[in-house]
Amino acid sequence: MSLFVSHGAPTFALEPGLAGPALTELGKRLTRPEAVLVVSPHWMTPEVRVGVSGTPETIHDFRGFPSELYELEYPASGHPELAHTTLALLEAGGWKARADEKRGLDHGAWVPLMHLFPDHSVPVFQVSMPANLDPASAWQLGQTLQPLEHEGVLVVGSGSLTHNLYEVRWGDENASGYAREFTDWVRAKVTAGDHQQLIATLEKAPHAQRAHPTTEHFLPLLVAAGAAGEQQPGVLIDGGIEHGVLAMDAFVFRHPA
Repeated sequence: MSLFVSHGAPTFALEPGLAGPALTELGKRLTRPEAVLVVSPHWMTPEVRVGVSGTPETIHDFRGFPSELYELEYPASGHPELAHTTLALLEAGGWKARADEKRGLDHGAWVPLMHLFPDHSVPVFQVSMPANLDPASAWQLGQTLQPLEHEGVLVVGSGSLTHNLYEVRWGDENASGYAREFTDWVRAKVTAGDHQQLIATLEKAPHAQRAHPTTEHFLPLLVAAGAAGEQQPGVLIDGGIEHGVLAMDAFVFRHPA
């Protein structure tokens, strides 16, 4: 099983909206994973890196938000053994990968995990996004990670279903029409298991360029879908649209019965 989550703004940690309780309910229903592997756009490197720390720190990688956010911690342990297994898997799959012993958890990881596993009882480690990642290679990265399912690893792609920060309207509950149209298109492709169209989203979906002026927050969806395998439909977790333009949907792939 794999999961895509929209982590939205860092304030998602304090303002759960629709998505937060839905993720918490999902976390209660899941068989407890051995570890969670998170791919987040807030850790981008020239080549793939794998966080192997046993005690990853909580990174507050944002500015200008309420002081309460900077006091939050997500003290989950890492899982060096499974992180090194992941490193070997990536290398065998042709990815140039290296271990990172110091990297902690960026807000793309710990903010949604505060809702999914609020007791921080599940070990967490991250895999970075290569700076040259594109839709096709993001899917391939997910496919490379697919065997980790047999090790009990939950692969989580953390991004945002829409991510146009130029148009964010803080506190506005009226969703922009273009954000809804783009979200509806992606929902249809994910729930149909149409991975070829999903990979082509940024070329074919309505308002794709406006929904994602840059691609890094969309690509984790393709990593999560790729980790589930060919033609695997995703189950929608409706997160609504926050601040006018930030769609907060999540998708579960290979959802347990």
